[in-house]
Formats: sequence, C-alpha cells, structure tokens
Amino acid sequence: MNLLLDTHAFLWFISDDKSLSTAARAAIMAAENQVWLSAASAWEITAKYGIGKLPLPAPPDRFVPLMRQRAGIDLLTIGEAEVCQVHKLPPVHRDPFDRILVAQANCHGLAIVTDDQWIGRYPVRTLW
Repeated sequence: MNLLLDTHAFLWFISDDKSLSTAARAAIMAAENQVWLSAASAWEITAKYGIGKLPLPAPPDRFVPLMRQRAGIDLLTIGEAEVCQVHKLPPVHRDPFDRILVAQANCHGLAIVTDDQWIGRYPVRTLW
C-alpha cells in the first residue's frame, strides 16, 4: 500500500507518540508499504514553528528532512497536476494543507494516514 502521512501522523510517528493508532504505526512500519510525506506538511510544520505553535528540537529546515530520512519516508513534492485538482474537491473546509494532501493522494493513488475527521469527509482513501 502507498501511504501519505498527514502532518500530525508524521510528527506522532517520529516522536513515538501514543496518539498514533496501532494500525497506522504498523502500516507505516510495514516493509511492503511505501510511505510519503508531502512538501505541504513540511510547509505546515514550518509555518506553525514560525509562529510559535510547534516547538521543535531544531529548526524545521534541518529537523524535517533529517527525521523524514531517518524514518525512511519519501518526499512527495507538489506538482502542477496536484494543484490543478484542488478546485475539484468538495467544499468540506478551507484548510489549504488538507486540500492539497487530498489532491496529492488522489492523483498518486495514496491512502492518507490521518485521524482528521475533516479529511475523512473528502472522497479519498484514509487509514487510521
């Protein structure tokens, strides 16, 4: 299975936070699954760090790539194809980070690892 981590799922996974479900952790760790982190999540982490809402042990430009690579998680860049799909999504809510994750998941056939109920309202596969 190909998985796209929601931002909180990534942060919980790398910090071994018990908020991450057992099923999600097992799927992320399963050798047969390819796991991705969107550049949008790196952007969201950076934005929250910049306004003081997300403390990190190092600045995000060092922390995110290091932790992603240590965990064996691939980077999913944001391309024109994904951006141009956002307008087709129903108006569930206006969070631009969630909307691009949904578009990316749909464009690339990925399931989003998330417990965010807003994302679950979109036409996208989720895993939790």
